[in-house]
Amino acid sequence: MNLAAAPHGFLSPTGVEIAFLLVGLVTFGAALVTVTTRQLVHAALWLVVALGGLAVEYLLLTAEFIAWVQVLVYVGAVVVLLLFGLMLTKAPIGRSPDADSGNRWAALTVAAAAAGALVWVVVDAFRTTWIDLDGPAAGTTRVTGESLFRHWVLPFEALSVLLLAALVGAIVLSRKAKADTAGAPAAEEGAR
Repeated sequence: MNLAAAPHGFLSPTGVEIAFLLVGLVTFGAALVTVTTRQLVHAALWLVVALGGLAVEYLLLTAEFIAWVQVLVYVGAVVVLLLFGLMLTKAPIGRSPDADSGNRWAALTVAAAAAGALVWVVVDAFRTTWIDLDGPAAGTTRVTGESLFRHWVLPFEALSVLLLAALVGAIVLSRKAKADTAGAPAAEEGAR
């Protein structure tokens, strides 16, 4: 038995597994900074790092189509929409003390419970699922496209409508704030 044919185990990871772990740690760190920072624009920029790290993880798992969808849809569209929403609502650029409600422990408890429930549901759902490595590739564009447009069309379209509603809401809020500030000086002069 030569060294190349020897099976590798948990204590002898490959380069891809090491890269996957390192990128996963960077992504996890960026996600933590995203939810703990008190500056909204910095949170949006750290979200770009976290979503980009997920795209790299997909590339390391040889799911190229999903990786590029992650970059185009989430990094390219959702984060840009989020930043436009921040700009249109005139969110503060620096520290915003009103962004912290003081319920960090309650939020941490709910987040830990939700993460635990999610892990439990996923592990329980896929406990007996095995990937057929000799069958057709599961991460190809054709297989992913067939699954997406056969089973996930409604949630995909609902998400696009939700994002459109968020953008329209941000525009309405910014115009209302502009009208309120324009009407306030006129009301003060009328009172004089």
